[in-house]
Parts: sequence; structure tokens; C-alpha cells
Amino acid sequence: MNESNKKIALLETAPIPKALLAMGLPTMIGMMINALYNLVDAYFVGSLGTSQMGAISVAFPLGQIVVGLGLLFGNGAASYIARLLGHGEKEKAGKVASTSLYSSVVVGTVIIIIAMIFLRPILKLLGATESIMPYAITYGSIYLISSIFNVFNVTMNNIVTSEGAAKTTMCTMLIGAVLNMVLDPILIYSLDMGVAGAAFATAISQIVSALVFLSYIRSRKSIFSFRIKECCFSKEILSEILKIGIPTLIFQLLTSLSITLTNMEAAKYGDSAIAGMGTVIRIISLGSLIVFGFIKGFQPIAGYNYGAKNYDRLYEAIKTAVLWTTIFCVILGLIMVAFPTTIISQFTNGDTVLIKIGQKALRANGLSFMLFGFYTVYSSLFLALGKAKEGCLLGICRQGICFVPVILILPMFMGLNGILYAQPIADVIATFITAFVSVRLYKELAIVKSYSHC
Repeated sequence: MNESNKKIALLETAPIPKALLAMGLPTMIGMMINALYNLVDAYFVGSLGTSQMGAISVAFPLGQIVVGLGLLFGNGAASYIARLLGHGEKEKAGKVASTSLYSSVVVGTVIIIIAMIFLRPILKLLGATESIMPYAITYGSIYLISSIFNVFNVTMNNIVTSEGAAKTTMCTMLIGAVLNMVLDPILIYSLDMGVAGAAFATAISQIVSALVFLSYIRSRKSIFSFRIKECCFSKEILSEILKIGIPTLIFQLLTSLSITLTNMEAAKYGDSAIAGMGTVIRIISLGSLIVFGFIKGFQPIAGYNYGAKNYDRLYEAIKTAVLWTTIFCVILGLIMVAFPTTIISQFTNGDTVLIKIGQKALRANGLSFMLFGFYTVYSSLFLALGKAKEGCLLGICRQGICFVPVILILPMFMGLNGILYAQPIADVIATFITAFVSVRLYKELAIVKSYSHC
């Protein structure tokens, strides 16, 4: 059996636990390692001072927007590709892969240029104070310029995973993350580059990851060739990519908005509050990205079997994914609840205010994180099945519909505590909404399944 057939067999016939491990584990490990980019930067920059730590916290939403551009085309294409492969339309899937890759690079370049022109006002909008601003400009400018490689990487990550080559994405992200960990202390301390060193370490790591993906393309190990001449900007292809990609982008933009609103509210209480909340957000993002990584392996299985009308296999994949992600989220949530002070203390040089704010917020977020697996499986499932309306609703639910009103209203009555508890309250509300919408999906699938057996 050749490599392409092995990848398809994994999606189509392998036992669900085996398929989820083969697809989800590599992407989960890869995303976990990728999340360490942020934590490693925070760990080393935290020793430089509170304002420096605040700078990378303020710049963090920029990274979420960049990832969103990659997901706009990458995740949108991945969902469509999985369904096309389920239908046996390999040639068309190749056109989708090429179209999404080159589109992401072009659009990403334009957006990054615009962001560089307006970098100072953007950073001010993101919550940078006067003491944080110089460090934020230094870090943000280097990070933004190199972000085009991250757009490429995120797009390729999704496409390569959709064809069943999850190990390739894991290895690529592993190389970049390990390099980042090695370069951070060298550039920040040994070469005395400060926050600029952290930004350059990330930039170099992203470039190397992009080179690994290019090597994968040139070696022809992929099902797809990624040729420019294969790009097809037909209404059908673009609409299928965008109807899934846009909800994903909106989710990322809302994530950036939620971080921005948190920074703006925290700024009223000083740099320590910004740095403390920024640290908590990065820690939570580590757990979130691990779950997202596993879901990236789950989505092609769900999309392929939905396209192939193999509903029993789809049901089993959903059930297993919910169980496994919930177990992980409960364990990690309990660790956050039990050891918040110890964890937060690793990211500062002794700022007691930062530690006090961070440990309180981390404990509350740890409790609500236990619900994150359930929410993420179902919000991602709708997108994998091509159901853009429901996927968009759940995608904007947690960080938009639920979070924005809470972060704007709660601090008026609870002060700083309102900021600390905003995300956990939003998480609980979003979980209830997800459960309600998911019941309707099961009813719909039951009807479709009964007709398919007639």
C-alpha cells in the first residue's frame, strides 16, 4: 500500500481510537510544543522586569490575528479537503490545497504591511501603557515582520493534517519550538538583546519551520503538489474554504479582542495587573492549544466519514474525542487549581502584586477549563461537517457572545475581581449553549442516517 492509500485508510477504516491517536496525538504534541513558544518567551522575559513582561502580553493578540489568517485558509481548506477525499475527489482536493496556501501568503503579506504602518496606535489600542510601549514596539515590530512565515506554517499545518500526515506537522513544529527554546536564553541574556532577543528567537524558529514544510513539498511526500497553476479561484472552491475559514478567523479575532479588553481593563490597575493576566492567558493557551491540536486530528476523521456517509464511525469518533479531551482538561484544570502560586511565580522576578493577581485568576480559570474539551469538540465538529452557521455561532460564543458583555460589565461592580473571573463565567455560559446546539445536531444525524439505510 502506497503512502497516499495508507493516509486514506487511516481516515476510512482504522479503529477509531487508533485513528484518533495516529491523527490527533502528533498534532496535539505539535501544538503543545508550539504553545511553548509563548510560555518560553514569558519565562525568560519575565526575569527582565514587569514592563517587559507586560510588553509581550500586549503584543500577544497580534499573534492570535496572524494565526487567524493562516486558519482562515488552512482550516477552511482542511475541512473541505477531508470531505472531498471522503467522496474520492483527490484532484479537486489538490486544487483546494494550492488555492488556500498561496491565498494565505498573499493576504497575510498585505495585512502585515498595514499592521506595521500603524503599529504604535495598534499597540496602544491593545493596552500598552507609556512604560510598556517602548518594549512592545521593539518586540512587536520584529514579531510582525516574521509573521508571514507563521501564516504559511499554520496553513500548511492544517492542509498536511487533513491528508493524514499528522506526524509531519508534529515534527515540523517540534523543530521550531526546540530551536526557540535554545535561542531564547542565548539572544535575551548572552547577547544582551532583551525583548528583541525573544522576538528574534521566535522569528528564526518560524523561518526554520517554514523551510521544513517546503522540504516536505519538494520531496513529493504529500498527496498534493501545491503548484501555482493548480490554483482555482472558482466560486465553489472559495465559498467552501471561506464558509469554514471565516468562522475560524472570527474566533481568532474574538480571542484577540478578549485579550485586548482584558489588557485595557487591567491597565487601570498598573503594569503588574497586565503582566499577571497576560501570564494566565499564556498558561491557559497552552492547555487550549493542546486540545486544539488533538481536535485538528479529529476533524479530518469526522469530515471524511461524514462525507462518506459512515455515520456509525462518526458517532464513535465524537464520543471518544469528548471523553479523551474532557479527561485531559479535568487533570490540567486540577493542577491549575492546586498549584496556582507555584506556577505563576515562575514568570516573574518577585513581583508580589503580579503573583497575587495571577494565582487568583489561574485558580478560577482552572475550574472552568474542565469544560473546555466538550465545548471545543462540538464547536470544531460543526466546521468539520461543513455546517458553517452552527460552527460560526459556537466559534464566536466563548470569546465573543459570552465574554465581551461579561468583561465590560463585571469590572464595574467587582473591580479587579471582575477581570479575573470574566473568562470562567463566559466559559460556563458557552458550555450550556454548546450543549443545546449539539442536541439538534444529533437529531439531524439520526434522521439522515435512517434515510441512508432505506
